[in-house]
Amino acid sequence: MKESSLEANGVPELVCVPGLGLDDRSWTRVRRRSGGVVVRLPGMGERAPVGSLSELTDQLVAALGPGPVVLAGHSQSCQVVVAAAERDPRVVGLLLLGPTTDPRLRRTRVLAGRWLRTALCEQWWHAPLIVRQWLRTGPPAMTRLWQRTSPDRVDERLRRVQVPVLVVRGARDALCAHDWAVHLAACAPRGRLVELPGAAHMLPITRPDAVAALARELTGRRAT
Repeated sequence: MKESSLEANGVPELVCVPGLGLDDRSWTRVRRRSGGVVVRLPGMGERAPVGSLSELTDQLVAALGPGPVVLAGHSQSCQVVVAAAERDPRVVGLLLLGPTTDPRLRRTRVLAGRWLRTALCEQWWHAPLIVRQWLRTGPPAMTRLWQRTSPDRVDERLRRVQVPVLVVRGARDALCAHDWAVHLAACAPRGRLVELPGAAHMLPITRPDAVAALARELTGRRAT
């Protein structure tokens, strides 16, 4: 990632990491409003072998520029950005959208039920864009990413993260339930929960204005 003029002046760069199976297109509308760059990783926009959580974190850290960054994760990628913040001093803030993985979702029956409930609450007209991204990344990489990251205790990692953390969930998101989001925000020493009424899980796509405003809050940038 190249150093921007804002980074050179000490203003944090917004670095967005797509959720499971998604790619750059999931962040397009947010970035139009808040700036920033996207880093794709295996299973998160890249059709490539998915390594361990530690290896995914290494790839993310290696892609960062020299200046301060705010990392924005969505769904499964929240676990990677939290792991990066835990060990890299360049990370000065975290924006976690619909963060996973609630331990209850490791049971297949519970996951399937919560996924269906959430899918029914999404804005259906975004479905073609989402499906195209899933097909680009590919089911094998998506499955492997889930297997690699879902056992991670992101809540325990957050206890060791000292930067500001915004946990954001849609009020109709069953994949990131209210009590799970409350728990994560409480685990972070400088955590705060924001809930978006009427929204479900695909927040970067369906709520770009709200997400961009929260990103600007963390980076200190003006609206673009």
